[in-house]
Amino acid sequence: MTDMERWRLILGEPAGACTGGLGDKAARQDAALDWLYGRDGDLAERDVRTGGTGDSVMRTVDWLDEVHQLFPRETIERLERDAVEKYEIVDVVTDPAVLQRVEPNQALLRAVLRTKHLMNPTVLAMARRIVEAVVRQLMEKLATEIRQSFSGARSRRPSIHKNSRNFDFKATIRANLAHYRPDEQRIAIEKPKFVSRTRRHVEQWQVVLLVDQSGSMANSVIHSAVTASCLWSLPGLRTHLVAFDTNVVDLTSDVTDPVELLMKVQLGGGTDIARAVKYGASLVDNPRRAIVAVITDFYEGGDPESLVRTVRRLVEQGTHVLGLAALDEEAAPDYDRALAQRLTNVGAHVGAMTPGQLAEFVAEKLA
Repeated sequence: MTDMERWRLILGEPAGACTGGLGDKAARQDAALDWLYGRDGDLAERDVRTGGTGDSVMRTVDWLDEVHQLFPRETIERLERDAVEKYEIVDVVTDPAVLQRVEPNQALLRAVLRTKHLMNPTVLAMARRIVEAVVRQLMEKLATEIRQSFSGARSRRPSIHKNSRNFDFKATIRANLAHYRPDEQRIAIEKPKFVSRTRRHVEQWQVVLLVDQSGSMANSVIHSAVTASCLWSLPGLRTHLVAFDTNVVDLTSDVTDPVELLMKVQLGGGTDIARAVKYGASLVDNPRRAIVAVITDFYEGGDPESLVRTVRRLVEQGTHVLGLAALDEEAAPDYDRALAQRLTNVGAHVGAMTPGQLAEFVAEKLA
């Protein structure tokens, strides 16, 4: 593709007089882009991307076939994300023909969670493939991060346990200098050295995760489910997972199966944070060995005064209260700063975290 063709694709049809025509592949790309982004109502006013060169009638499944042939993987994911989130083309995740073609990613998982109530059993079973694939990817990534947080700091004491993560590079070099081979400029490692790790004590601690399932918190719901599953497997740490909108649903019994858990979540509806925190407080057995993490955007639809009172009581009894405006890989939330500040004023820790950072926080408190 020439530079002129790239500029033509960026600027749209009005730029054609300056950039020249498009080749066959570029013309197909232009048609695919226009099928999606031509839906913007203000394009005519801004004089950009007003019309493509392809057939104006195209089914979603046909469009998806085109983009998979014409664009690299990163671009495909962006196009699919914009289709389901910006333009709400729900048949990307409700049409069986389309579901067979899509590559599972987090944007599609969010779309499945938002639209699964529209799906018949056959389509829902196909959509579950997306949930399973994305959860598996997240589990592989987050399980490693979380376990590292709880594995303890490296000490300088030698260890007989040969673990690659505890390999002591400097000590190994010193111990094997006698085996240096000048002709090869290499050291033959005959006695590898390893260090031990201190263990964190996590006995008899509770972590209560309260997750807002309003539509804006979809990413946090997904990561909370996977994070809770990873924390559940740690010895001596008792984990609870509770989802809430205006109602409160205890999902702890499903925490070992995050796929099934997510299939039970229904995004949307109102928000009663005070009610959820009151329920979370009732789960605490030993206040001084408990962490209550409220994952919400703090836009309270319930009683903010009751919420502040409950958080104050938790803090006063020695419970660590953590308010997270986001729990995902970006940790860049939009939230009610005024209510968040009120909770900070009564002793809660408020911020946004990645799952790995949450695990670090929990591990530090438990140390």
